[in-house]
Amino acid sequence: MRSDAVKKGVDRAPQRSLLRATGMTDKDMEKPLIGIANSWNDVIPGHIHLNELAEEVRKGIIEAGGVPMMFGVPGVCDGVAMGHAGMRYSLASRDVISDCVEIMVQAHCMDGWVGVTNCDKITPGMLMAGGRLDLPMIIVTGGPMEPGQKDGRLLDLQSVFEALGANKAGKMTDEEVLEIERCACPGQGACSGLFTANTMACLTEALGLSLTGCGSMMATDARKKALARASGMRIVELVKEGMTARKIVKKGSFINAITLDMAIGGSSNTALHIPAIAADFGIKIDLSTFDEMSKKVPHLTSIKPSGPFYMKDFDAAGGVPGMLKRLQNDLSDEMTVNGITIRTVAKNAKISNEEVIRPKTRPFHKEGGIAVLYGNLAPEGSVVKQAAVSEKMMKFTGKAKVFDSEDDAMKAISSKKIVAGDVVVIRYEGPKGGPGMPEMLSPTSLIAGMGLSDSVALITDGRFSGATRGPCIGHVCPEAFDKGPIAAVKDGDMISIDIPARKIELLVSEEELKKRLSKVKIVDRKPTGALAKYRKLVGGASGGALCR
Repeated sequence: MRSDAVKKGVDRAPQRSLLRATGMTDKDMEKPLIGIANSWNDVIPGHIHLNELAEEVRKGIIEAGGVPMMFGVPGVCDGVAMGHAGMRYSLASRDVISDCVEIMVQAHCMDGWVGVTNCDKITPGMLMAGGRLDLPMIIVTGGPMEPGQKDGRLLDLQSVFEALGANKAGKMTDEEVLEIERCACPGQGACSGLFTANTMACLTEALGLSLTGCGSMMATDARKKALARASGMRIVELVKEGMTARKIVKKGSFINAITLDMAIGGSSNTALHIPAIAADFGIKIDLSTFDEMSKKVPHLTSIKPSGPFYMKDFDAAGGVPGMLKRLQNDLSDEMTVNGITIRTVAKNAKISNEEVIRPKTRPFHKEGGIAVLYGNLAPEGSVVKQAAVSEKMMKFTGKAKVFDSEDDAMKAISSKKIVAGDVVVIRYEGPKGGPGMPEMLSPTSLIAGMGLSDSVALITDGRFSGATRGPCIGHVCPEAFDKGPIAAVKDGDMISIDIPARKIELLVSEEELKKRLSKVKIVDRKPTGALAKYRKLVGGASGGALCR
């Protein structure tokens, strides 16, 4: 066993002495050491219950003949961090998390590990570590939150952000906003729509790295603890079988994950996370793969924010296994941590609601949830969650109103300076320019709440929350900080967006664009500390914002 490096032979007496101080016995020295990367904290609603799941994982490891070794992993709540300087730390935390797992597992010679996780950057960070370490691993995601309720209406976090927009438009009082605030997020779990956290949980299952049913199973579901315990037992078996992460996850596994992503209409943030995770598995996935799959795979469910259903409805209808059943002929038959292939998982699945998980003959949209747009404004690509865009905004030409920060844009939107026909351009919010590529649910929700999501577009070199809906195009690459074309846009310029044709164009001549770019003065926020280090290491959004 790999852990013999710290517990076998007389020369390892000092190490064993320290391990004994943690409670290990002579018999334990013969067993595999299994890490539990536990991202529990009492800051994130999606994580407040993870200690309970981690404890079940611990029990399962012991029952299967392993020694559990639990350690903590940091986590940022994107919702709490939204709309202020804290959001610049969210994407940067993804790499910190992967580093934390790598450091703990490698430094202590663990034989395998289980990631207990749930939210936006924590799950991708753990998956990145899995590719790097190439050890036996399983991910246990904590599950979605129940939707909130008020006067018979179901609510989620997006409802609160959009209530603010209605408030700014004079359509809702402060008291009414407060009532929605108090009801929208009723307890433990990742925000209840198909936002980034729940999208990544579903895609982890499609990658083959969670036990069947984990991705969509509710945080409050009693089965979740049983699944966590089974995961603890299964990781010990994987160690004994020598079944490492890279033996399970192949390029076909990533194609399967993207296929599922398109069918469920997942968060646009997957276009950042999947390429980054793949890179740590030694596999190349880029934006072109997403667009290729989007044209092939129909959108077969319609979960908030793009549709009427919640994750609870999706899970009850069959969840990830049910959707895989719809897609089984499109799947590469890769292995999973269950010890069976993904097509076997799909074949054995059941679908109980044909409206929530529709057949291919009756899709919600003929194309997948995400589209990648190119043009003189985004030569290296940009990303839109097309499943959340109304038909009337799939083609749109409007007048640019340009802002060099999210804060400036928020002030303009709040003061009603944005009107129908505008294209809001927010720049210097990319991986380097932000730095940290902050999510922008606040401006998009204000626009929606003010009733402008069918008449105003938003373009940024930053990114959007998975809760965003409407014609919101992010990940514009190259970013403004790298003197990408977005840096040259001026107020009053006309911008053309054609999602079906995958085009985004600044309607100025090539000569004029070059002239403007030659005179651009970069906005530099002069970050310090962790963000300064992040800027030095991070690459462009089109490659997954990899830190190298």
